[in-house]
Amino acid sequence: MAVEGGMKCVKFLLYVLLLAFCACAIGLIAVGVAVQLVLRQTITQEVTFGSLVPVLIIVVGAFLFLVAFVGCCGACKENYCLMVTFAIFLSLIMLVEVAAAIAGYMFREKVVTEFDKSFRHRMNNYYKDNTTTLILDRMQEDFKCCGAGNYSDWENVPGIAKNQVPDSCCIKVTRGCGTDFKVEAINQKGCVETMGAWLRKNVLLVAAVALGIAFVEILGIVFACCLVKSIRSGYEVM
Repeated sequence: MAVEGGMKCVKFLLYVLLLAFCACAIGLIAVGVAVQLVLRQTITQEVTFGSLVPVLIIVVGAFLFLVAFVGCCGACKENYCLMVTFAIFLSLIMLVEVAAAIAGYMFREKVVTEFDKSFRHRMNNYYKDNTTTLILDRMQEDFKCCGAGNYSDWENVPGIAKNQVPDSCCIKVTRGCGTDFKVEAINQKGCVETMGAWLRKNVLLVAAVALGIAFVEILGIVFACCLVKSIRSGYEVM
């Protein structure tokens, strides 16, 4: 027996939310991939909390897309089992997202600590690995920073002479500008402080987005439960 009356409106709204879930799922996967690419350049490839966050985001996004598909099939066919499955899985996703948002906020300083350790490790390999050289130069140029804590960190790096820094530390980057530099000609802030502020800001943004998606998912769960109740009532009438 097909749903009638107000449930048709609920069914339509559920379709709209399912489309929103698909868009959110694709967005989460894109964000996860982007964060993973950034962390691969800023944090060493050890298995740490920071390296697991983007993987979790991608997994949640993929699972949300699959659940949205199940919900769409259930709503279209008005299938009781599919709708119950959809509501349960959507509830689990919501709980995981809220937990991940809270964990990301609480451990944001740990991510910065991991970055500090990784950056200093990469500095010691500046002249040993071309990929490391390119990564550090790119970070120092893009974030207008120099060294981990400040430019003096480069004095302890093998291959860097005293009173020298990589050219990427210069405010105006030119070939050889880091040799016998003048303090006023280079960026004063360390990369850990600069990128730490950037990481904190983006962790808060991701957490806020996750909580926003969770609110929309609550609506989806409510509509799904209403539709399940209507479908069950139809079966009982039959």
